[in-house]
Amino acid sequence: MSVAFNIPQKKPAAELLSEIQRLKKHHNAVILAHYYQDGAIQDLADFVGDSLDLSRKAAATDADVIVFCGVRFMAEVAKILSPTKKVILPDMEAGCSLEESCPPQEFAEFRAKYPDHICLTYINCSAEIKTMSDIIVTSSNAEYIINQIPKSQKIMMAPDENLGKYLAKKTGRDMILWPGSCIVHERFSEKELIKLKTEMPDAPVAAHPECPPFLLRHAEHVGSTSSILAYVLNHSSDKFIIATEPGIIHQMKKDAPHKTFIGAPGQDGKCSCNQCPYMALNTLEKLYDCMVNLGPEIEVDEKTRRAALKPLEKMFEMSPSMASNRPQDQQNITKPVIA
Repeated sequence: MSVAFNIPQKKPAAELLSEIQRLKKHHNAVILAHYYQDGAIQDLADFVGDSLDLSRKAAATDADVIVFCGVRFMAEVAKILSPTKKVILPDMEAGCSLEESCPPQEFAEFRAKYPDHICLTYINCSAEIKTMSDIIVTSSNAEYIINQIPKSQKIMMAPDENLGKYLAKKTGRDMILWPGSCIVHERFSEKELIKLKTEMPDAPVAAHPECPPFLLRHAEHVGSTSSILAYVLNHSSDKFIIATEPGIIHQMKKDAPHKTFIGAPGQDGKCSCNQCPYMALNTLEKLYDCMVNLGPEIEVDEKTRRAALKPLEKMFEMSPSMASNRPQDQQNITKPVIA
């Protein structure tokens, strides 16, 4: 005797998009999508960009709900800057290899070894790591902030060792570095990149500073995802090799359809292995589900939130472009002192 099962059918993409838009209006929500998200998610988002920029834009809206299509630490930052808004993430398993490479207890012990060092921490870390930091930095402003710190002040930086090495070279500062890395940017192959450059000598290489030094030395431009996007849009070349997560290429093709963008190759000569597995966890179906259920929800207790906000506020203070429109918190914040 056969048994019939009622298997839920996946909604067609057009129906999903319509329902997501309806739910966004119903919940007074704003949808954020990082550059590394699937193209379909980028296309329906209210804002597409780098993680901190997205959180700041969401904080400036009157939305009650922030739907963050990115990874967990990004959604945590949104909650830290917008404590009265509900922040939800399509998949709570969407973590980050950099965050995972820096466990709080181990980092606390590491930091305790260098009490005379000021702690600069890349924003790609957990809220708990941020509470142990003096200044948060991004790949866009880290060099500018380091150059404001007196030469006599010792510096330690976490969690991305490759970014730290790049900044040490750019600024001439000797920094103590936490040994973390991004699995996406570690997968590019120098040998395959050189081969590709030989085949396409007129195509500049644009790379993210999370890439290892051996790869960055072949790049004509090194910068954040937004910096890479601006570079390829403004450059006269019509072909580029992109050494970062390939999701950014979606925006490049939208903004410059007449240009060609090739992802930097991985170890096997292809770039598919360089897709972030954490970013890929977010799908249209999960986005729809999280908006139906208003969860999974990002929670940051108030003590942690306030402590994590301090180094973010210090970054805003030291970055003029951020200071003019930084999110305002209800509490008075005591700034870390730079000796």
